[in-house]
Amino acid sequence: MNKPPRRPVVASILGLLLAGLAAGPAAAQTPAPPEGSIGVVVMHGKGGSPNKFVPPLASALKEQGWQVANLEMAWSGRRDYDVPVRQAVAEVDAALQAMHAQGARKLFIAGHSLGGLFTFYLGSQLKVDGLIAIAPGGSPASTVYRDKLGGTLQEARRLVAEGKGNDKVQLLDYEGSRGTYPIITPPVAYVDWFDPAGALNQTAALERLDPATPVLLVVPTRDYPALLRLKQATVAALPRHPQTRLYEPDASHLEAPAAAAPEIIRWIQAVAGIR
Repeated sequence: MNKPPRRPVVASILGLLLAGLAAGPAAAQTPAPPEGSIGVVVMHGKGGSPNKFVPPLASALKEQGWQVANLEMAWSGRRDYDVPVRQAVAEVDAALQAMHAQGARKLFIAGHSLGGLFTFYLGSQLKVDGLIAIAPGGSPASTVYRDKLGGTLQEARRLVAEGKGNDKVQLLDYEGSRGTYPIITPPVAYVDWFDPAGALNQTAALERLDPATPVLLVVPTRDYPALLRLKQATVAALPRHPQTRLYEPDASHLEAPAAAAPEIIRWIQAVAGIR
């Protein structure tokens, strides 16, 4: 009895390959990045805390599976500028390095209000993949700060010259929404933070930004009038980068972190190459 001829092995393999091509390009799709491969430092505003105004943003970032360090910064209501600028930079750097050690390969810094202004400074001090400045403000180089705090700054400098720079004393801080108010802080740190030519000088911080680092500038449409007047100058001073963006959510100064969260996520995904 004659047996039917066997189908050649080569033909069978070819058929499987053709079937795979007909099924679509699934194998060629870009794989999703590993969970935790993006790390973001989040910084609150002046007198605030990690639990004030920035939690909706931090939570939204965490929901993406990203690592998030929502830090209590030196200017919080509890800390009152307890350390100089260089130590605050070291705190952010430590958080970034910890996330990198846990697998984060793309690192970002996001700050609100004074945290947004400090984000500009950090851009010249630390190497990251992107900066997010949300309603930045609080430059001691501005006229209003010099008028409101000029005498206090002189007093702090006198105390430093007298060898009392590390003794915590009562000095004044200023915020547009509440005026001047007392803080208890070491004069040496106060001088460092409130020096008009120091780290929080916005003009100087923008000039020192690395042109290779993209920036997402968030300016809410209902921000404080003084900050809205700075918008065009800030945009013009940003280094030219194809992924640098201005985003203007319909929100107040305090609502900005929550309102901007979806756009911040989209921007980070674009910069990190996530589709």
